Amino acid sequence: MSHTAKLHSSHAQPTDVIIVGAGVIGTSIALSLSRAGFTTLVLDRNHAPGQGSTAASSAVVRFNYSVFDSVAAAWEAKLRWKDWTDHLGEVDPDGMARFRRTGMVALDVDLAPKARIAELFDRTGVPYEDWTADILAERIPGLDNGRYWPPRALSDDTFWDESADVLGALWTPDAGYVDDPSLAARNLAHASAALGADFRFGSSVTGVNVVSGRICGVEVDGRETLSAPIVVNAAGPWSAGLNALAQATDDFTITTRPMRQEVHHVTATDGYVVGGGPIIADMDLGTYIRPATGNALYIGGTEPECDELQWLSDPESAKMRPTQQVFDSQVARAAKRLPDLAVPNRPSGIVGVYDVSSDWTPIYDRTEIDGYYVAIGTSGNQFKTAPVIGDLMAEIITAVENGHDHDGSPVQYSAPRSGLSIDTGTYSRKRPINPDSSGTVMG
Repeated sequence: MSHTAKLHSSHAQPTDVIIVGAGVIGTSIALSLSRAGFTTLVLDRNHAPGQGSTAASSAVVRFNYSVFDSVAAAWEAKLRWKDWTDHLGEVDPDGMARFRRTGMVALDVDLAPKARIAELFDRTGVPYEDWTADILAERIPGLDNGRYWPPRALSDDTFWDESADVLGALWTPDAGYVDDPSLAARNLAHASAALGADFRFGSSVTGVNVVSGRICGVEVDGRETLSAPIVVNAAGPWSAGLNALAQATDDFTITTRPMRQEVHHVTATDGYVVGGGPIIADMDLGTYIRPATGNALYIGGTEPECDELQWLSDPESAKMRPTQQVFDSQVARAAKRLPDLAVPNRPSGIVGVYDVSSDWTPIYDRTEIDGYYVAIGTSGNQFKTAPVIGDLMAEIITAVENGHDHDGSPVQYSAPRSGLSIDTGTYSRKRPINPDSSGTVMG
């Protein structure tokens, strides 16, 4: 029997919570709520867990964020990725996602100065080394440590100019990536199902039912009503549309919207440690580089100002093939950093649709509609924290449903493995725009 078949359910029992979205975020929330004793139904328009934005994730596990609570969440999550089976409490017979520890070098840029990031690492206990330009050149053979800021368009006459300066980096040896992001979501779904969570795939939410300011369920495919006193929006790039159906955002100061994104696949260079080289976070050139199986690299962008962002009015409108223009631009930037990198003639890679918030920090919160909660704005930089997000949302939901004033006194989450305290108010729908945000996927 396939994994997907095991997760389908006729959903005969009453439901406490409906979660919209079976990506890595929604399935993590399902696991945590099931552990907390809630009966849970997960709906997804796709036909298996982790087939939307999750499938297009580079699944990088890093700790470089602009706010303490995001660093703390990423560090706590890494400890769970490392002991994935223990976190799940189940072994999925269809296979288990694995965390690959490669380390990461974050090249120094004024937009996200390493001194500020190092201070957050000191507070959270994330191990790191501060590398000078000489150390960077020695440790990563084949890497050009020139300072090229700001990133430029490939059409810019100065694109290939030599650098006049060099840069250093922060090295975090415990960073890495998860080898199969979709499988990670399926693992979470399997563990949730083992605790009684139900899943329905190929189901689109077409309406949200609210009576006297209280959520009471959703409409599915325009023909079926599903009742529940709690609904969680974890719909990824469809989250803004779901919020519009619920008319839930009148008091939001942070907005979300879908954005098309490409991640490209190329052959690794000999100078870069093939198959096991570190991740390179290179905001100086507007790219990141991640090793992949088969002597390959994934190359993505960090939304530099010289690139036009591909905002979408409808996630369904995204063309899901990589384009020559974006491929050439991102891979050429990576080739400036790794001069031996060949730029193929034809684009190869993954296209996804991200759910992006105003300041690239997610929203994990209640809403003004009682019983309606959101875990949104997560795409691009929150895959790594998914094992923690489930617990954050479960604690918020449990507290609010028991009368706690989360808006006035945000829930404080005590992370059991790291011992850190995470202020969920950082992810409030009502927060001011984060002034320290890089304004990119690097958050």
